[in-house]
Amino acid sequence: MISEEKINDNKKQGILCIISAAFFFALMNLFIREAGDLPTYEKAFFRNIVAVFVSGGTLLFGKKGFKIGNGNLKYLFGRAAFGTIGLFCNFYAIDKLDISDASMLNKLSPFFSMIFSIWVLREKPKAKEWLIVAVAFIGALFVVRPSFDVTRLPALIGLIGGATAGLAYTFVRKLGGRGEPGSNIVFFFSCFSCLVSLPIMVAGYVPMSGHQLLMLLLCGASATGGQYSITMAYQKAPAKEISVFDYTQVIFAAILGYLFLGQIADKYSYIGYVIIIAAAIWKWIENNRKDKGSKNGITRKT
Repeated sequence: MISEEKINDNKKQGILCIISAAFFFALMNLFIREAGDLPTYEKAFFRNIVAVFVSGGTLLFGKKGFKIGNGNLKYLFGRAAFGTIGLFCNFYAIDKLDISDASMLNKLSPFFSMIFSIWVLREKPKAKEWLIVAVAFIGALFVVRPSFDVTRLPALIGLIGGATAGLAYTFVRKLGGRGEPGSNIVFFFSCFSCLVSLPIMVAGYVPMSGHQLLMLLLCGASATGGQYSITMAYQKAPAKEISVFDYTQVIFAAILGYLFLGQIADKYSYIGYVIIIAAAIWKWIENNRKDKGSKNGITRKT
């Protein structure tokens, strides 16, 4: 039996890992923006090709290799397809918006994931959970500020990216419950995204400078570091206990955007950030309260 001290130590390590992942993903957004005016598909290809080699190497030299579990292929395709759509939308938003705004819209994915879990996982959110989602979307409205003005289109695409990423993560949860290794999921998604991006990139290839190539390779390295950090985080502690710390990405993105791009979000975006992060903290508190309640119930019965 794992001691309480060991559980607390694992939780601290999980928090450090998820903050590390948030920083890596904020760096990824910065490098994408610094790569300049290249097509989204070209950026997506180079972002994932690094992950293909890293995750592929892990599988190649690992003991288990790449073997898909029975019945898991359709869920891997779901994760890969919707994850790729979310990636394209996120990269487009990063190019057009402040990177802190794009990061926050992408961070709506946990709330979308709760909605999609009704269909994929047959979970039924309670009334309070629906209220938390509603609060999060009110915050999103401050960031997106929807209108018929074409200048708001990138924010709406960023919102769609958050939704499709949420669906992709729901498939990840499904695969985790079915025992599919995380390295398989990362490798399959990265290969799928590269294969989708490749023909479009070749058809409309835009030559890049040495600086742009370096930025895209750094983007891929940062994304890979983020993927492995977040995987380690959730191996150390349950998502409900540490996921709220993933929102530090928005803080990192705002700092990096200011230091390197001279970006300062407007007051409405900051209001949206506060509302969405407050909803995330509320959700985190409720999850932990529910977990403590169930443990107390088990203790009383025993």
